[in-house]
Amino acid sequence: MKKKKILITGVAGFIGFSLCKKLLDNNYDIIGIDNLNSYYSISLKKERLKILKKYKKFKFYKIDLISNKKLEKLFRNNHFKLVFNFAAQAGVRYSFENPESYCDTNIYGFNNLLSLIKKYKIPKFFFASSSSVYGDLGPYPKSENDRLNTLNIYSLSKLQNELIAKTYSKDSKTLFIGLRFFTIYGEWGRPDMLILKYLSHIKYKKIFELFNYGNHYRDFTYINDAIEIVFKLSRVRFKNNFEIFNVCSSNPIKITKIIKEIEKMGFKGKIKEKPLHKADVFKTYGSNKKLMKILKGFNFTNYKDGVKKTVSWYKKCSKLINF
Repeated sequence: MKKKKILITGVAGFIGFSLCKKLLDNNYDIIGIDNLNSYYSISLKKERLKILKKYKKFKFYKIDLISNKKLEKLFRNNHFKLVFNFAAQAGVRYSFENPESYCDTNIYGFNNLLSLIKKYKIPKFFFASSSSVYGDLGPYPKSENDRLNTLNIYSLSKLQNELIAKTYSKDSKTLFIGLRFFTIYGEWGRPDMLILKYLSHIKYKKIFELFNYGNHYRDFTYINDAIEIVFKLSRVRFKNNFEIFNVCSSNPIKITKIIKEIEKMGFKGKIKEKPLHKADVFKTYGSNKKLMKILKGFNFTNYKDGVKKTVSWYKKCSKLINF
């Protein structure tokens, strides 16, 4: 009998890499796939993979979710007990410029994966959704049952993922868990997100555009907290076979506060304040009450400590981020 393994898609990405490392540290057998797209620094993605490849229980394959034959072969040759899907075309603002790329990976690729989940009767399927499905509707904080309001192709693709997964769950014994990640930040993070983006602008002496004059709020959630949450959820026995969870600290922070914390560490750049970007919402603020009913007593990292750790990592690894 084949040994049961875990599959992580998007394993060279921020969340996929971080979860993979956590699982490997806990002695799980992992197969990771990624298409290594050029949305942001490939050198950063390759360095993440370099770390993972040091583990004996990790195997990597360069596979795109839209590659039906390669994906089918992977499922046919392995016995997966759990699949984590973090493969996606990321970036809300980028979706206004390149909407077709979101249809490829986030919709067609996701559908390919779900068909194999069904065909091979995978017991558990966890997939990344996004806080962007809430759009700009109040009141706050947003709970999982609140009305949704997709404002761009990215958020629409994530909502489509949730809906089709729910449809698949109706005649399946597979457990489907959707994870609405809020603003995840930390070491090995995405260069297009606030903290690393601002630091890179400082390093290369570029003017940083601060939209909405820095007055918008984000529910910043430290990467180690997000990964611990996903890890714990993967070990829970659920009554229902379809659930959605907000993965958030439920503590919205004003953007200017984050910048001040960065500047306290000796990094200060030139800033050009601008009106709210058409792709942005004023606030993201999620309720984690549903999550905390399961993960009682979970303590979130204070944003000041999280920012310090992120900046310290950047000092050592800034060469990995192409600007």
